[in-house]
Amino acid sequence: MPRYQALRGTRDILPGEVEKWQRVERIARALLDRYGFREIRTPIIEPTELFVRSVGGSTDIVRKEMFTLVLSEDSVSLRPEGTAPVVRAFVQAGLDRVAGADRLYYIGPMFRYERPQKGRQRQFHQIGVEVIGSDDPLVDAETIEMLLYLLEELGVSETSLALNSVGDAVCRPGYREALRAYLAPRLALLCADCNRRYEENPLRVFDCKVETCRGELAAAPAMLDHLCEDCRRHFDSVRSYLDRFGIEYMIDPRLVRGLDYYVRTAFELLSEQLGAQNSLMGGGRYDGLVKEMGGKDLPGFGWALGLERLMMLLPADRAEATASADILIAPLDAPARTAAALAARTLRRAGVRVLLEAGERSLTSHLRRADRLGVPLVLIIGEQEVAAGGYTLRDMRSGEQRPVPVSELTRLAEEILREA
Repeated sequence: MPRYQALRGTRDILPGEVEKWQRVERIARALLDRYGFREIRTPIIEPTELFVRSVGGSTDIVRKEMFTLVLSEDSVSLRPEGTAPVVRAFVQAGLDRVAGADRLYYIGPMFRYERPQKGRQRQFHQIGVEVIGSDDPLVDAETIEMLLYLLEELGVSETSLALNSVGDAVCRPGYREALRAYLAPRLALLCADCNRRYEENPLRVFDCKVETCRGELAAAPAMLDHLCEDCRRHFDSVRSYLDRFGIEYMIDPRLVRGLDYYVRTAFELLSEQLGAQNSLMGGGRYDGLVKEMGGKDLPGFGWALGLERLMMLLPADRAEATASADILIAPLDAPARTAAALAARTLRRAGVRVLLEAGERSLTSHLRRADRLGVPLVLIIGEQEVAAGGYTLRDMRSGEQRPVPVSELTRLAEEILREA
């Protein structure tokens, strides 16, 4: 019989690890709720044109990395990023008319056909946020502050914030021409991709990872030197708010995001612990995208955090899987099974996570299993306990045992939940 394996660039998140993911998601949901965000879930498959139009036909994502299928006469793609689908849903559902739908977040898988490496897969997962409807620089700063607060709650440290402004439709055309003028005499020294980018969108040359190209770009003109007055004022305001929040950052004039819809604020969060590919996440402002998707001319700002790369940075005490249950119920013989099942039902309905052991096992076997799973309490039920109308509760941490009458199961549940 053949043995099937996960496709290259995909991986299973197995029990023991998935609990770490659930913890991160749980903390993220609670924090995002505090900032007024509401969850949205979009399909993983969308019309290819959605990404061509929003992300940009000249980007590596659209040209090289999308998983695209042709069904009948329709071209569809697995989503390579989350912002375009969220904006599409926002426009389609008329969420601009729904109170409280201007702050949205998503958690889910994305897909890009790229070379798999540590922390970078062809199916990867993101937590992302979108704020639609405000061009206030405070939105940029507060949403970045929220991100850093989330990482603080997760125990992730030693990251650095890189910040830039990529201008807008007013000042970017002039910068684009200045950059082309700089690149023109150097085209023979640049790679084939940079030559193509020169024709299609010269700002994309800053995405190049070829060392010779990066050397030639070292003295290239910077967008920050070509900002219009409105973009300059916006960028200065974002920096001022970050300063007031006490957030440290570095200005990176070569920072451009890998998607064409970004304007003004662009940022990345970096960590040296990730190695050469040190970007943990990124985001920025996309003020023209909602209109491009057929909606009103509404501004937007967002970021997306890669969960695979985040997991690599979690400290050991935050990365440990939690126990799979609060209590293990151990029936010692056949007459005790019905009582054990009823006790499990009572505790579960009171909110306790219960592992009910099936089959006949010795007490030693039950205790060994609870210890291996990290379950802190074991409720021992045997024929004698059933006849006496009470059970025995063993604390696996201290080894102490005490009787628990059947009538006290609800109080036991309250005690377990209070301690948890």
